Amino acid sequence: MTLSHDVTGPGPSTVLLLHSGVCDRRMWGGQVPVLAEAGHRVVRCDLRGFGDTPVDAAHVHADDVRDLLDRLGVERAAVVGSSFGGTVALELAVRHPDRVSALALLASGIPGFEPGEELRAWGDREDELLDAGDLDGAVELNVDTWLGPEAGPGARALVREMQRRAFEVQLAAPEEFDPVTPGIAPGDLARIKVPALVVAGAHDVPDFRAVADDLTRLLPGARRVDLAWAGHLPALERPDETARLLAAFLTEVTAP
Repeated sequence: MTLSHDVTGPGPSTVLLLHSGVCDRRMWGGQVPVLAEAGHRVVRCDLRGFGDTPVDAAHVHADDVRDLLDRLGVERAAVVGSSFGGTVALELAVRHPDRVSALALLASGIPGFEPGEELRAWGDREDELLDAGDLDGAVELNVDTWLGPEAGPGARALVREMQRRAFEVQLAAPEEFDPVTPGIAPGDLARIKVPALVVAGAHDVPDFRAVADDLTRLLPGARRVDLAWAGHLPALERPDETARLLAAFLTEVTAP
C-alpha cells in the first residue's frame, strides 16, 4: 500500500515531512510553501493509521516510508520528523541509511523510548478515557498536553481534528494490524552519519527535552537548537519561525 501523500515544489533536492503522533500531514501547512520556495521538492505523507492512510496490515512505518520514496523515484531525501515522526525518521536512517541525506528532528521521540512518570500518567489517563468511550475527552487531553503556550485557536482546532481522525482510524483496526516495532535501540543511532538538527522546546514535557539531550549526544552529526517559546509542536505553534529554521538548515545541508 502507498501512503497518502502530496508533492510540492520543483526540487532537485527532496525534503520528506513526517508528522507527529497526534497529527497527520496537515500539520505542515505552514512549512510546505516556504520549503518549496527555497527550491526543494517537498513530500508530506500520512503514516499508516493517520489522515487518509488506512490500517490494512501489520507494518513497519520506516519501511512504508522507504516504499513511498521508491514509488516517487527518490533515491535520497532530507527527512524532517516531528515527535513520533522523528522516531520514524531515525528508524529509516538506521534501517535504510542510503535513503537519508539529513535529519531535522522537532521534539523528536527516539527508538526504544521508555516514558517517565509524567508520560505514563498521561498514557494511563488517555487509556481510561478511550476505554470509557469518551473520545472527546481523549482528544482534549492530547490538545492540552501537546500544544505549547504559543498555539492559537486555529492550531488547537487543527490538532483536535487530526487527533480525532487518528483515533477513529486506529481504534477501528484489528490488533493484528498493529505496527511492528523494528527493534532498534538508542545505541544504533551512532551509525547515523548525516547532518542532524535537534530542536527542543522549553515548554515541552521533560521526557522529550531529555530525548533531545540523548539525540545530541548519540548522533555524530547533531547540532542542537533550543526554542524558548516552544512546546511539543513548534511547527503549529509558530509556523513561520519554524519554517525559516528548517529552510535555513535544509538549504545548507542540501547545497551542492
